[in-house]
Amino acid sequence: MVGVPESHSGWTFVTNHARVLAAIADDPNIRIRDIAAHCRLTERAVQRIISDLEQDGYLSHTRDGRNNTYRVAPNKVLRHPAEAGLPVASLLSLLVQDETDHARRPQDPPRPADGDVPA
Repeated sequence: MVGVPESHSGWTFVTNHARVLAAIADDPNIRIRDIAAHCRLTERAVQRIISDLEQDGYLSHTRDGRNNTYRVAPNKVLRHPAEAGLPVASLLSLLVQDETDHARRPQDPPRPADGDVPA
């Protein structure tokens, strides 16, 4: 996993549930302790979020000794009416870094997508 981000105050665009789900999608064998550190949450908060996600069918896990392996349901649709019909996979494609992003140096600017207008 990439280093833990600096702390942040104020509002953000992404919910804690989305952050936890993205951390799990990035590493299905991640420990709750590591999710908590990465997402800047308590372990107890992460456990509650995982429980919420499992209860609503967005996530499941199997236990192997003391370790969990999580499985995200990529075709499950998002809950809010504004995202009706949008699958979890679409959200995660924005939040989970692929290997090319992990390899890119932090000082490299992100590449604009087609149609993006510079600010």
